[in-house]
Amino acid sequence: MSAISISEIYKDGIIVNTLITISGWVRSCRSSKSGFSFITVYDGSCFDSIQVIANNTLCNYYKDIIYLTIGCSIEISGKLILSIGKEQKYEIKAKKIKILGWIKNPETYPISAKKHSIEHLREFAHLRSRTNLIGVIVRIRNEIFQSLHHFLHKKGYYWIPTPIITSLNTEGAGEMFRVSTIDMNNIPRKKNGSVDFKKDFFGKESFLTVSGQLNLEAYACSLSKVYTLGPTFRAENSNTSRHLAEFWMLEVESSFFNLHQISTFAEDMLKYICKCVLKNCIKDIKFLKNYIDSDIINRLENFVSTEFIRINYIDAINILLDSCYPFKNVVSIGCDLNSEHERYLVEKHFKSPVIITNYPKELKAFYMRLNDDNKTVAAMDLLVPGIGELIGGSQREERITVLDLRLSELGLKKENYWWYRDLRRYGTVHHSGFGMGFERLVAYISGMSNVRDIIPFPRTVKNANF
Repeated sequence: MSAISISEIYKDGIIVNTLITISGWVRSCRSSKSGFSFITVYDGSCFDSIQVIANNTLCNYYKDIIYLTIGCSIEISGKLILSIGKEQKYEIKAKKIKILGWIKNPETYPISAKKHSIEHLREFAHLRSRTNLIGVIVRIRNEIFQSLHHFLHKKGYYWIPTPIITSLNTEGAGEMFRVSTIDMNNIPRKKNGSVDFKKDFFGKESFLTVSGQLNLEAYACSLSKVYTLGPTFRAENSNTSRHLAEFWMLEVESSFFNLHQISTFAEDMLKYICKCVLKNCIKDIKFLKNYIDSDIINRLENFVSTEFIRINYIDAINILLDSCYPFKNVVSIGCDLNSEHERYLVEKHFKSPVIITNYPKELKAFYMRLNDDNKTVAAMDLLVPGIGELIGGSQREERITVLDLRLSELGLKKENYWWYRDLRRYGTVHHSGFGMGFERLVAYISGMSNVRDIIPFPRTVKNANF
């Protein structure tokens, strides 16, 4: 008979006393002197595990089963019965147990039955998904991923796979990872000694992308509603709980949307995601409630039901100045908001998610639409408690004369953006968009404090293991 998953047992309501086969890993195994072993098995398909009752009449009971340890992989065929215990609904009375994979050295197995610190688990990223905590995070992460696609699909958005390799820096500044096939032991150079990138694979200096936004705008100017969700890369030398060198980014572009419309869309999207997680991952959420964030359910329910606060940048600065709070970073008109400023606004002043709009143009990228005051741009940052900025977006500058002026002000070469400028020359339209760090959203929803624990294989400064 073909194997089924544990999630199928609980979701589909398999008929009791049916013969079934499951495969999974041992979470615990205890044997009694009366000739029974009780094996807890999980397969990762859901939060639940299932208990298997093995009798000493099984042909390999004394040869194999009594020697099972945590982490061994097994296949069980037997009868599904109702459990007499309170800890689980079902049990399997085994008729056959096949050992698929032993733990060769149980004493050195890094995922033992004892409770491990998160720091310990980071050292074993290839095995840590076998723990309840990381399994929970992976399932919640998957639900967020699927619900994002579903929400955008329902709203009529098309997914666009934007390039990972680029010759442009979207933000116009910052460190990027170079992509090259040049032999580091025989670097081609020009007469002035600089690297001759014409001899490189792409014939020019190329990088891993920091954003797919500019490419996405090209398709927004023909398909109206588009998005991309994929890996992005930042070579910042930041070794903090909020930074990764490789992370996932959702970017949305909407033609004929102004700043207010795209801000409202972002709010609606986030609330939809939280509803889906609360509905479809409630057992995983309850685990996090017990071990990570005791307020997680109330927090997410309040997030869904609360209308986000909307304020201008100037108003936000004045609130911070009037607070007399001892910030480490000085607050002044024209300063960029630091994480501590953002968190003060959402956690102490408003106690609510906040959308801040109309920043000084000096603080924002060239592509953001210049407001009529010629001092600010139609930008927005969406802030949430515990994280600070979760989403950053703007109405895009659709006027080529103004765009050219902004490129010039920031010292960027117009010829490098020739195709981006073409979008303004040929049938330009007003449009808006935003970007959201996927891991930050997972961090906010789960309550996990470090983004290294919510991406399977974190890439950070001095760390590209596994």
